[in-house]
Amino acid sequence: MANEANRDTFLEIQGRMIEITGKLKQLQTQIRGKEGEKKRAFLTLEELKQLSEDTNTYKSIGRTFVLESKSVLMNEQEQKFKDSETAIASLQSSKEYLERQMAEVENNLRELLQLDPGIARQIMSMSI
Repeated sequence: MANEANRDTFLEIQGRMIEITGKLKQLQTQIRGKEGEKKRAFLTLEELKQLSEDTNTYKSIGRTFVLESKSVLMNEQEQKFKDSETAIASLQSSKEYLERQMAEVENNLRELLQLDPGIARQIMSMSI
């Protein structure tokens, strides 16, 4: 009976590890995307700063380009940059939270294996 309970506990821990790992990968992908947006906004800002105020600047809207003042484009890029930084900070804190959860789950698994070393053999013999 204890072995069955330990096996169920292991399966629960395994499910949580898989779930957390998936969420971590998703967060890392989102962070990379936001970092790319941030870098594009920064590079666009740097290029806009080099232009004189009377230069015609255009904003891309779908497949169309619309004449827009330099100051409006710079404000939009600055806002994109700030939004990306905020999103990255939020995603990083979520990532840290998930990493703490993962460490807790790993500790639970370690404790389970120390409590019942026989379960390690059962785990190895389970067919997936």
